[in-house]
Amino acid sequence: MSSSKEEGAGVSPANKGSWSSFLRSIASFNGDLASLTAPPFILGTISLSEFSGYWAESPEIFVAPARASNPEERAKLVLKWFLATLKQQYCSRSEHEGNEKKPLNPFLGELHIGQWPSVVVEKEGWETGVTTLVSEQVSHHPPVTAYCIRNEKHGITLQGYNAQKASFSRTIHVKQIGHALLRFDKFDEDYLITIPALHIEGLIYGTPFVELNDKTYIVSSTGYISKVDYSGKGWIGGKKNSFTATLYQEGNEKHTLYSVEGQWNNSFTIYNGSKKSGTGSEVFIPKTEITSLQYPSPEQLSKWEAKRRWAPVVKAILNKDMDTTNHEKSLIENEQREMRKQEAAKGVEWQRWFFVKKQNDPLFDKLAKPIGEKIEAEKTGGIWRFDAEHARQYISQVPEMQQAHVLERAGLV
Repeated sequence: MSSSKEEGAGVSPANKGSWSSFLRSIASFNGDLASLTAPPFILGTISLSEFSGYWAESPEIFVAPARASNPEERAKLVLKWFLATLKQQYCSRSEHEGNEKKPLNPFLGELHIGQWPSVVVEKEGWETGVTTLVSEQVSHHPPVTAYCIRNEKHGITLQGYNAQKASFSRTIHVKQIGHALLRFDKFDEDYLITIPALHIEGLIYGTPFVELNDKTYIVSSTGYISKVDYSGKGWIGGKKNSFTATLYQEGNEKHTLYSVEGQWNNSFTIYNGSKKSGTGSEVFIPKTEITSLQYPSPEQLSKWEAKRRWAPVVKAILNKDMDTTNHEKSLIENEQREMRKQEAAKGVEWQRWFFVKKQNDPLFDKLAKPIGEKIEAEKTGGIWRFDAEHARQYISQVPEMQQAHVLERAGLV
């Protein structure tokens, strides 16, 4: 029996040769690893465009800040919600599939649209209302996914976009480029959320999992800032997926209003004030049971939607049929290459469905100033923002999108 500490111990005997070759190829590869073809057996069964849904799989936590009347309390609840999303965003796939898999690479124009049904919070006697998700691949080179999550009942909008730039240095490191903006209409209040960098642990053993790096910020227009510092198990000590966080007012970082400590994949504790001098605490365990995003069966979706377009690939992966996986994947990739050739010949650019490109964003600039964050639009093909009116005008002219009730499912009708 092989030890879990042997190279490729987590890979089946039939795939060990391909795994070793893959490790050698990424170790010697120069450039962005996103352009490197991965062996089919390490492919996941969901597209990167579907990752946007992890933001709101617990609607009652997503909506809760909008029900708080105090801006400090709202800032705390936004931090709590953000931390609660990390388990699903970066850990749920390895828990479900045994280890982290490479997501399917979205094609330009790919969509993922759905709704979370209203949830009754029985202990507090209120309902979340319906929450809608629109996720779209707005760029392929560089790969960029934009998303917008809305809850009309409570006047909440979360929108953002992100790209990934992967490199190799002892393991795979991923810099996530982009940000999210959260808005509460009732309070005319906005938040800027930066996105953590990450790296892959356990790669050499064939049991990869995500570890978050460095730090992220959540900046409120009311002057509250949350700072989250990530640390992993490391070679000497510590616990997997560990972090600490503090919430403070701008210009007064030394005066901690709330502090948080724990593991984002397991549980964490929220303290009033600093951990040492705090007067009370709340232990929070991220939910394992989530509220599933609802959407029609694949055959009822448009051909641009991830759940329909990738269905043959996903079926082949689940059947461990690598030849069919490669074949079906190539059909999508070749179709996209042909579309780009035709667009180049006509001198036209692909028209996005729901998002438009902006040259600047004063709101981002204002919120980013206290933390020195830059927008890096040149690395994401622009600044991408949700535009409901553009979507209504454009999509209503495409018969297939009308037949698939795309605008209705996006909550725009």
